[in-house]
Amino acid sequence: MSNGILVFCEFEAGRPRKTAFELLQRAVALGAGPVSALVVGDGDTSALGPNGAGKVYQVSAPALASYSTGAYTKAFAAALAASGASTLLASASSVARDVLPRLAARLGAGLAVECTELRNVGGKVVGRRPVYAGKALVDVTINSPVGIFTLRPNSYPVVAAAGGSATVVPVDAQVSDSDVDVRVTDTVAASSTTADLTEAERIVSGGRSLKGKEQFDAVVRPLAAALGATVGASRAAVDAGYAGHGEQVGQTGKVVNPSLYIALGISGAIQHLAGMRTSRVIVAVNKDAEAPIFQYATYGIVGDLFEVAPLLQAELSRS
Repeated sequence: MSNGILVFCEFEAGRPRKTAFELLQRAVALGAGPVSALVVGDGDTSALGPNGAGKVYQVSAPALASYSTGAYTKAFAAALAASGASTLLASASSVARDVLPRLAARLGAGLAVECTELRNVGGKVVGRRPVYAGKALVDVTINSPVGIFTLRPNSYPVVAAAGGSATVVPVDAQVSDSDVDVRVTDTVAASSTTADLTEAERIVSGGRSLKGKEQFDAVVRPLAAALGATVGASRAAVDAGYAGHGEQVGQTGKVVNPSLYIALGISGAIQHLAGMRTSRVIVAVNKDAEAPIFQYATYGIVGDLFEVAPLLQAELSRS
């Protein structure tokens, strides 16, 4: 029988990220036992109860002021033990990718990463995840006493909070400076006001066909601004210096899962597809009618991106 679900809720600037609400609401919908939240560090936890958490297990210590693999692993293990949960859910974020494999090894727990769907099958949580660069999907059932799953952001919609409150349970993980393996000396906040690529609902990406940074900035960024979208780029565009590495989508960049993905001048190499194939709607613009990306596009436009993109921008700006 399930002992419930513990959801790792990531915070940014003292508040829960959108992924925290997505995970909590999905955990409640699974109906696999009581739902609680795990918070590492300080922050305003008042919004977690209305989104489904019955309890908030909060691990605070000076050594957790900034992320460190060893300290976070210790914090996760203590919170799991305190909650008695049999399932741990987390967003497929950079933090989760780093800490959860170590936690799984320490606990002897099964780990299913990058899931795009979570279901309750006979009281057990089952994750569905893409494999072979998204060419196939597999269902993962974990038989260890504790199962750990990460979910790609935007896999489920976030609805208005239903109300309710959560009891905050302080957890002493006995984390000290000796558990900190990396020291953060400075933090530089991103200047962009758009959502991070991994959480963005809409993305406009450009490829090497933009022919230069000036053209990339003149075509891709205005279209993204008109859509309220985040800018992405293929590896070829990043390697050519058109965009920064933080904007790279693909196997060696960021894996994204938006509602809308517009690909301008991107051929659709398997490495790029691996990072965006699960997008709900894919719009591809390419002069080559045989470009592989058209096989996966919801809508395809065979044409010159330098003509098509400004037309799309103009229409969007009027609406």
